[in-house]
Order: sequence, then C-alpha cells, then structure tokens
Amino acid sequence: MNLSTGPWGGANSCSRCPALYKGPLEGLKPFNSTLKKEKNLMDQTQLLTHCGSNKITREELRMVPTPEGTESHHPLAHHLIVDALAETLAFRHISVVRDEYAVSQDGMKMFGVLDLETAFEGCRFSIGVRNSNDKSMRLAMTVGYRVFVCDNMAFHGDFTPVLAKHTKHFSLIDAVSVGVDRMQRNFDPMRQQITTWKESLICEDEAKLVIYQAFVEEALEAPKHLARRVHDLYFNPQFEEFAPRTRWSLANAFTSAFKELDPIPQFKATAKLGSFLVSPSKAPSMLARTEGEISRTAS
Repeated sequence: MNLSTGPWGGANSCSRCPALYKGPLEGLKPFNSTLKKEKNLMDQTQLLTHCGSNKITREELRMVPTPEGTESHHPLAHHLIVDALAETLAFRHISVVRDEYAVSQDGMKMFGVLDLETAFEGCRFSIGVRNSNDKSMRLAMTVGYRVFVCDNMAFHGDFTPVLAKHTKHFSLIDAVSVGVDRMQRNFDPMRQQITTWKESLICEDEAKLVIYQAFVEEALEAPKHLARRVHDLYFNPQFEEFAPRTRWSLANAFTSAFKELDPIPQFKATAKLGSFLVSPSKAPSMLARTEGEISRTAS
C-alpha cells in the first residue's frame, strides 16, 4: 500500500485522522495553563498572608492583585503608582536607594517609603506613599527621612492626597508629578525642623508630659501600650546620638518604639507623629496646671 495516498497518508489523511497526527501530548496544554494560573493564585495568597505582618519588596508588590473596576471607580495597581513615582523622581535626577512597602492582607491598602540619595545631618530624605483600592483612603504622599544610626523611619507630616478619586479620566503621571513637587517644597522646612529639634533642650517633666499627652490623653493615634516603651527609650537611650535631652531624642524614642508595630500600623502612627510633635506643645501649660493643682491641694 502506498502510505502517501492510502487511508493513513496523503493530503486528506489529516482531516480524517487528526488525533493520530496531533499526538497524545496536545491535550495537556490547557491543563498546564490551569496549573500556572493556580500557582499564581497560590503565590498571591501566600504573599497576602505574609503581608499583614511583614514589609515586602517592590517585586513582591507587583504580585498583589488589583480588583476589577466599575464605571465610577478605576482601581490603580499599587506597583504602577510606585513605578510612576520612581520615574518622576528619576526625571528630576533624584535617585532612590532603598524602598519598602506594607500591604493589607486583602491587598486593598498599600503604604510605602522610598529613601532618596540626598542626605543631611545624619539622615536621608524619603518620600512616603499610600494607596487604597477599596475607597477607604485616597492616593497620597508625604515627605520624610531615615535616620542613619538607628534606621528609624519618620515623616514630616501626615499624608497629603494628590487626587479626589480613581476615575477613568485620572492621569497617574500628572498626579504623581504634582505630589512630588509638593514634597520637594517641604525638604528645606523639614531640614530646618530637625536642626531646631536637635537644639531644643527639654526638661524631664516636659518629656514625660509629652508622652502622657500622646498616649493617655490620646493626642496621638498610636497604640497605648507603647507609652512605656517610648519612656524607656528616651530616658535610657540605646544610641549615643540620642543622649542629649532634646526634642530630637524624644522624636526618635517614638519612632524607635513604632518599629515594634506591624507594618501598616507603623506607617500610620509615624505619619501622625510629625504633626503631633510640631504642633504647639501643651506640655508647659499642663505642667503649670499640675503644679497649681498640687499647690491648691497642699493648702
């Protein structure tokens, strides 16, 4: 039999017997594709489980899933925001030397800090960024710094929103560019603030009253159990640089204690600390009131 023209060969043979010539491995492709999707889903699940109690890298941030959008709300992938921020900084010749991120366990909320190459007085400038895809908070940024000696992360103030909401007409690059411009204008005031803090001596009673005001009077949004830790870190400093009894040493006692928190609570407390410390201190008035009450009680 001529196999080229017989029932198992020739030009017409493929149409009559496609399974024979496609081979037994052809049907495994959809299965492999399913396995790959399942593995990606498993990796994402493991990452999100890890996210709640650990900071993650930018590469890990790329694996965090983004929810589907609606007509009125278009979620932004967290990693795209960070990429846009890094690109905007690079356009201004500002280099990022280190970055780290915190993501909620459902993947909806993200906080991050990008440490910049520019250094000053034992610190390095940084930019904080936050985003959410569940409408719980707006895309926002803040300027901050990283202290070399202790690796403390600190922010100059709370996060400042850069847009009203995620819509289909939103330009990420434009919004991030505006945000970076605002942050750069805060670099010098923050540098001056740190210089002032380093020169500002405070008495023991004032330091105690600031801690009391932060945690007992709840003037600072931070867990109350850290009050003792802040007290110990200030009055028994772990680094020689914080031995002087200054507002700078007190600020670092707070940020050192915040490192014991999970990532997202740490970012939130740190962002609130800046405005708390720069606001007019109530410590002197509290001290005077306390002394007056003692005097009245004694008489």
